[in-house]
Amino acid sequence: MIHPYSNATQSKWDKGEFKVQLLLPETSRPMGFCDGTPADVAELKAIADAENSSVKIEVKVLKTGREIWTLRGAS
Repeated sequence: MIHPYSNATQSKWDKGEFKVQLLLPETSRPMGFCDGTPADVAELKAIADAENSSVKIEVKVLKTGREIWTLRGAS
């Protein structure tokens, strides 16, 4: 499940409660957070499809094992 950015979800990320932070390249504030499951990937693709777009996910693994996913429009 994708959890949109809020102060509460940012706090959960800071405490290590989410595995993945979702970023968009044009902003420094996260789009949201998730656990990195296949269902999360499917949800991101469904969001892109609803916007008549496609998405490419660039994954950066942190030393803690958590990940940062940068979402880019696929070309």
